[in-house]
Amino acid sequence: MTDQAVRPETDIPGKPTSASRTTLSHIMTGSDTNLLGTVHGGVIMKLVDDAAGAVAGRHSGGPAVTASMDEMVFLEPVRVGDLVHVKAQVNWTGRSSMEVGVRVLAERWNESTPAQQVGSAYLVFAAVDADGKPRPVPPVIPETERDKRRYQEAQIRRTHRLARRRAIKELREKRVADGIDD
Repeated sequence: MTDQAVRPETDIPGKPTSASRTTLSHIMTGSDTNLLGTVHGGVIMKLVDDAAGAVAGRHSGGPAVTASMDEMVFLEPVRVGDLVHVKAQVNWTGRSSMEVGVRVLAERWNESTPAQQVGSAYLVFAAVDADGKPRPVPPVIPETERDKRRYQEAQIRRTHRLARRRAIKELREKRVADGIDD
């Protein structure tokens, strides 16, 4: 992609990765815990979705809804008193969809030790208009070598998501054709 990226069918000028990149930070409290006494994975997932949604809305210039979340990985437990940083950016864009990559880091709120990565996820958002219909998004312009790598990796993940969806649809259609009713 070039600095002058424009989506030909809409004449929407591209936006650089840095234009919508964001970090959401939150201190984990006792109300965030699970039965094991660590922070509930669902709490982290909500923070991930919130940060990714903000990035998608910023990039697309309006409302965007979560279409899918994949590859949510929890690397380390998060504890009460951890300051969690959720860093998100648009990795790739289609006509109306965007893949947002998210890294989750945690550090003790009262210590000056470096934050440690505790999770990551990839989410796909669809930009929607006032009627909930898909609307076009600006192409993303990767700025750094890391951004370019993330863009290429996102294209691979998209190919895999579409292939998986197609294979499942074909399997279900075959089961119906064979008279197997689930």
